[in-house]
Amino acid sequence: MTKPLVSIVMGSDSDLPIMEGTSKTLSEFGVEYETIIFSAHRTPDDTAVFAKNASGRGIKVIIAGAGFAAHLGGVIAAHTTLPVIGVPLPGSDFKGVDSLLSIIQMPSGIPVATVTIGKVGAKNAAILAVEILALSDDGLKKKLGDHRKKMAEAVKEKNKNLNKKIKD
Repeated sequence: MTKPLVSIVMGSDSDLPIMEGTSKTLSEFGVEYETIIFSAHRTPDDTAVFAKNASGRGIKVIIAGAGFAAHLGGVIAAHTTLPVIGVPLPGSDFKGVDSLLSIIQMPSGIPVATVTIGKVGAKNAAILAVEILALSDDGLKKKLGDHRKKMAEAVKEKNKNLNKKIKD
């Protein structure tokens, strides 16, 4: 087994159903990953140690899914220079908007890239991680191109079927 390039971190195992989209997408691209549960509030020391040591373990990108106050990505980013992608998770009565606002309001100098809320965001975080990794991996660059072509073909096919349906 090769070493993981991406760490998928979430604040609770209750986040797994949403963050599965991240791991599934990374697997589709053949990117090795690890999944870890850390809490910015309940395990802050462990979270900091993880972030400080991630680069030395070969991690290239960290994806942090968090709900409610959503400090996980920011705490991780404060302790590493690796790219951190935040996935706002819907867990409160605000349906993830609170998480989104928490993640996008990082102070100058400590960025956390932010994707959309929930399952779509979890998948997009994986795609963004693959795009980052593809900067130095031509194989991943080709897979991304193929992925985009496949999406375009699916839209064209749906249009073809839609127009046929309208004419009938």
